[in-house]
Amino acid sequence: MPRTTLKIAIAVSLCATPLLTACGGTSAASDAKVVTVYSADGLKGENGDGWYDEIFKDFEKQTGIKVKYVEGGSGEMVQRAVREKSNPQADVLVTLPPFIQQADSKGLLQKYTPAGADQVSGGDKAADGTWTSVVNNYFGFVYNKKQLTQAPTTWDELLDGKYKNKLQYSTPGVAGDGTAVLIKAIHDFGGKDAALDYLKKLQSNNVGPSASTGKLAPKVDKGELLVANGDVQMNYAQSKTMPNLDIWFPAKQGGKPTTFALPYAAGLVTKAPHSANGKKLLDFMLGAKAQQQVSSIGGGFSARQDVKATDANATALTKLMTGVEVFQPDWADIEKNLTSYVEDWQSATGS
Repeated sequence: MPRTTLKIAIAVSLCATPLLTACGGTSAASDAKVVTVYSADGLKGENGDGWYDEIFKDFEKQTGIKVKYVEGGSGEMVQRAVREKSNPQADVLVTLPPFIQQADSKGLLQKYTPAGADQVSGGDKAADGTWTSVVNNYFGFVYNKKQLTQAPTTWDELLDGKYKNKLQYSTPGVAGDGTAVLIKAIHDFGGKDAALDYLKKLQSNNVGPSASTGKLAPKVDKGELLVANGDVQMNYAQSKTMPNLDIWFPAKQGGKPTTFALPYAAGLVTKAPHSANGKKLLDFMLGAKAQQQVSSIGGGFSARQDVKATDANATALTKLMTGVEVFQPDWADIEKNLTSYVEDWQSATGS
């Protein structure tokens, strides 16, 4: 799931406003009509037309609670929450795996089961009740369909000289989708060593590190890049205003295209300054109306099994996923070994 250098959509220093002088959970802070969300990017539209834009507006209208929003890479958001652990500033944390598991293991999330979570499949929520997927999603790549007459199909094609300085993927360990590149490569090549050997070769074509996955698609659309990583929800939404953008899924030579679920998962922050408001927002995110809008507005997949979207986006997304093999990563292993995997990637690629 950025993914990006921090973009403060609305000022978020909770101690900066007179209403919230009592940071740290006093009654003044707890009673304030505000909720602060730390989130990976992809769900907020560039032009105010994303899923977050719509549901935050509806939530504010319905409850009178103002949503304050901070966006960054999944790893970046977790690290920010870690730094603030003794004085939490966020109420709700939304990241991609394995960073939501990492946040849980660091004690950043408290148990809360939102209304509607019973309709979320077991693999898309924490067994201990600390987080729940709110938007389902899949990892993917994008390419410029104007400059490339057909989509690449295999990893090996990306080693071709025509991709020299025309290919980029976001940084594993910083961006959720960047970490996903490593996870998919390990799966497709049958192990870490083979995956790292490939990524070492790919480095000769790679432009270089990027903290933001969301910023890569515009570069692909403009032709500055031919190929980049991303995810289906974000890139499908971006393609509405980026006509040269299209989605594809790399395969190992002779194999099928593969992907894996990369949901936006949300949890209530431990000792959240506005815990009650955070619970209300999580309930709202999993509400039937908001979940119907996941595809129609956000270009993603509903997290609830009982919500069957039939809009044009949902139909197109189903077609896009046809013939793509979906595998299940071992998130417990990845969360446990993430640091060593990233260090091995850095060593192999010289990043």
